[in-house]
Order: sequence, then structure tokens, then C-alpha cells
Amino acid sequence: MKVWILRHGEAKPQARMDAERELTAKGREEVLRSAAHLMGQPLQRILASPYVRAQQTAELVRQALGFTDAIVTVPWLTPDGNPHKVLEQLDAYSAENVLLVSHQPLVGTLIGLAVHGSLQQAQPMHTASLAYLEADLPLAGGMQLVDVRHVE
Repeated sequence: MKVWILRHGEAKPQARMDAERELTAKGREEVLRSAAHLMGQPLQRILASPYVRAQQTAELVRQALGFTDAIVTVPWLTPDGNPHKVLEQLDAYSAENVLLVSHQPLVGTLIGLAVHGSLQQAQPMHTASLAYLEADLPLAGGMQLVDVRHVE
């Protein structure tokens, strides 16, 4: 299983609700720079948080890659999502190569849990940072962090 974890691009600081914050122009540029690192990768599914900025990020990546399948919106990829639950949910996709589009603090703690088996060793993830993990199964402490790319 190959899993790419992408934090959304820079978002506007305020909206009526946090879930409604949209990407800024800079955020869209950041996402496209990260998407370039996914070119040629064997992605089979894009899973995204329902928050607007994550949906916009996922759609930009989908278009940049020419990915024809629809984005799968899942409620367990929100900023305050449970990393243990994410790993459980990923089990259903263990035969696929997936991109997760989400938020901090979830992405950092998820990577820490997947690689180190601990929520205490979170991976720093800036806006539009992209992490690449591999494993046979999505297990706490059982995944290997292959690469992390931060947008400059």
C-alpha cells in the first residue's frame, strides 16, 4: 500500500465557519507545486476532508494529474479527526494507492502514529506539505515514511 498525505494549501484566515475557509491564491499555487510531485505516481483514489479548503486542494490535484475518478469525501479527515480511526478506515483501501487530503493537527499526528506508533511524535507539516508512506497494511508503527516534501 502506498499512501500520500497532503495538507491543504494556505487558506483565508477567516470565514463564517472554519469548515468554509477557502484557499488563497498563494494556497492554490502551493497545491499545484505539490501536485507536480504526484505526476506519474500510481494513484488509485483521492480521499478528502469535507472542509472547503481540502476539497479545493483535492480538486486542484485531481485536475493537475488528469485523474478521472471522483474525489471521495470522508468525514474522518477533518482537523480534529482521530488518527487511530483514520488507520482503521484506511484498511478498506489497503489494496490501493491513495492520496489523503486533510489538515493539521490530524496529518502530523497520523504520520507519527503510522510510523512511530505514537501520537507524541507528530510530523511537522506546513501548508501543502506532501508525505509519502508505504506499508503492507495501515498499522500503527508499521508504516515507513519514505519522503516528505515541503513547499518553499
